[in-house]
Parts: sequence; structure tokens; C-alpha cells
Amino acid sequence: MGEQTGGDTHETKARLTRAWVLHPDIRNDPRSAKGRRDPARALEEAVSLAVALPGLEVVGQEIVRLPRPHPGLLFGTGKIEELKARIEAAEVDLVLVDGPVSPVQQRNLEKKWGVKLLDRTGLILEIFSDRAATREGVLQVEMAALSYQRTRLVRAWTHLERQRGGLGFVGGPGETQIEADRRAIDEQLVRLRRQLAKVVKTRDLHRKARAKVPYPIVALVGYTNAGKSTLFNRLTGSDVMVKDMLFATLDPTMRRVHLPDGGPEVILSDTVGFISDLPTELVAAFRATLEEVLAADLIVHVRDIAHPETREQAEDVEAILASLGVARETPQIEVWNKIDLLDEGARGAAVNAAARDENVVALSAVTGEGVEVLLARISDRLGGVRHESRVVLPFSQGRKRAWLHAEGVVEHEEETEDGHALTLLWTARQEQRFRDL
Repeated sequence: MGEQTGGDTHETKARLTRAWVLHPDIRNDPRSAKGRRDPARALEEAVSLAVALPGLEVVGQEIVRLPRPHPGLLFGTGKIEELKARIEAAEVDLVLVDGPVSPVQQRNLEKKWGVKLLDRTGLILEIFSDRAATREGVLQVEMAALSYQRTRLVRAWTHLERQRGGLGFVGGPGETQIEADRRAIDEQLVRLRRQLAKVVKTRDLHRKARAKVPYPIVALVGYTNAGKSTLFNRLTGSDVMVKDMLFATLDPTMRRVHLPDGGPEVILSDTVGFISDLPTELVAAFRATLEEVLAADLIVHVRDIAHPETREQAEDVEAILASLGVARETPQIEVWNKIDLLDEGARGAAVNAAARDENVVALSAVTGEGVEVLLARISDRLGGVRHESRVVLPFSQGRKRAWLHAEGVVEHEEETEDGHALTLLWTARQEQRFRDL
């Protein structure tokens, strides 16, 4: 058990919420993800999650080993008293539990310790709420938070009361009040779904308009903090927010990139980072945001190859991609990022292993080493990807029309006053050859 407590709080941090992070290491945990994870690494990630939320100061962190979770309290009574003493001594305002906590467990622990408590899902929802920038992202987070809150009405009534303007209830809610709160949430969810449907429809129109532009979509995916945004900036010359922080990028960012050596132009999409045990509410809520991945012609899976659990992180990403319905036939390139953080021996081994696999590129998004190899690999992979275009050829350009038919790329053709209007399904290379005719 590794307990760490912070020292005196400086005056400049007086307004920060003092948080204590607990990782329950459950011996008989049926969830395979937790079963295979090193508890010390899991605690480290939980602390990184806490740091990602503005206004929090982590003053303590601890692994709590349990044979099995207590149904009403999560921890045993002896452990609860032991933790209470440390929490009071450190003047903690908020306890963050890295795992699921039932509504009853949450209510009981808050009473025992006299502090607020958030479980892993609640914390991630708070971070997403803070990070969401687009209208769609904001709506999706709000819906996810309401769905989560609906299951916790055993304790959430005071918050809802404030939302309704404060009706001055003296005691706890009876069954009628909980039902009223549940109905209020359901009505709010219906309103949000209507708003989201409009936003998604607009987004879909933009996507369809983009589909008519001859640019294949390349989606960057990966575990949170794997370096996707740094790589995105390196490839596009953009200035997307880059921080050593989980979920630094939440809403997808898209930029055009011209591939070298006559390669096609592509649309590069930077997406939200994945994470183990991502709350199911958020997987569903962010499906529309991740549609850029579903529509991608090529997926670039960015891995932090220097992380001790890089393989487990990769498996989490692959599992989420599968749950989103990403087609197996969608081409993928695996990027082993952060080779600059490896020692010389490990770095050489990674570079050599990547060189033997056409599906892998070893690079450093920070130094730029290996980025040209990635661009060449993307260009090569997209050589056979077809996209739709509409071209109007004057009647005088019969040779170009004949070439298009010979290539078998004409999907539809009709005569207009200006010439032959053709709908084409072709590759970027075929388009370039056509332009050069």
C-alpha cells in the first residue's frame, strides 16, 4: 500500500479542492481489465485523471487491497475508519475512487467520511464536461451525465433541487420526489436528444459535402496521452492544444494535409483519447463524434511505445474500435510513438522491429524522427482508396472522356448544355493522371 500525503497548502492554492485518490485492488475482481493491470500503474493513471480536472489538488493517493467489495460500503469498516483518519488529517474535500461505486456505497461513504465522493465514471464525466468545445460535444456530455445521474437519485436530489430553483425541501426525498426527479431527467434527455439530432444532421450534411471533395480521411486514434495531438500538429503545422494530460483533446479536429512526392491530399482527424474502462455512457454518447473514425479510409493507431503498459493500452483501443463497429477491412497503420523516451537499446530494437513490419512505423512526434516514413506509408496505403467526384467535360474533350470509361471509373453520365456531366469513383492516383492528360 503506497500512501502519499501532501504538505502544507500554499495560499495560492487555497481555492483548490483537496482530493484523495483511492484505487481499490480487488483480488477477486471479475473484470479482466482490472485483473491484468498493475495496481500501481492503475493508481498512477487515476491520479493523472484527477490532475486533468482543473481546480483539483491531489494531496494523497493510495492502493486499497480488498478480497471482495463490501455491498453497502465498498470497503470494510476497519479500513473505512483508517481512511477517515487520513482524510481528516489531510483536510480532504473530495475522495476519488478509481472504479465503480454504487449509489448506495457512495451515499454511505460520504456520510462516513463527511466529504464528497466521485467514482471513475463520475470523474471522467467531469473532465469531459470541462473539455467539450463543440456544440455536439457539450450536448453529448450533458446527456451522458444525466444518464449517469439518473441511476444515482438515491443521493442526487439536492443537486436537482438547485436546478429547479430550490424548493426548500427539509428532509430527504420520498419515493414521490425521486420519481419526480427521474421524470425531470427523462424530459431533459428528450430535449437534449432533439437538439443533438439537429446538430448531428448539420454535421452529417458537412460530412456529405466533404465526401464530394477528393480527400480521403485519415483518423488518428489511440490511448489517451499517447501523443496523437503532438503528431497531428507535426503533420499539419497546426496548434491543437498539447498537454501532458489525459483527455487534452476531446472534440475531433480536422485539417487538410498534402502528402509528399505527389501523394494525395488527405483530411487528418484527431480524436478523443481512449482509456480502459471508458464509461459505457460515454462510449454511446460519443459515437457521433467518433463517426469520423467510422468513416475513415485509413486509421492510424498511435501508441506510447515507452509506456510500461503499451500492449494493454493497445488492446483497450482495439476493443473500443470493435465496439464502435469499425470494419475489420479498414486499413490500419500502427505508430510506435515516443521512441525518443526509450533507452538506446530499446529504441534500436523498436526501430528494427517496426522496419520489418509494413503495418508499423516507429517515430517521435516531438523530434520528427520517422514522420517522413509515416507520410510515405499513408500515401502508399491510400493509393487504392476510391472517392466520388463530379466532373463536367466539354464536348470537345472526347479523349479525356474515353480515358475515364477505359479506366472503369464512370458511375453515371448525362449530357448537359455545357458537356458531359460524369459522376466518378476513382483513386487519388487516377485523378492525378486524369488532371495531367
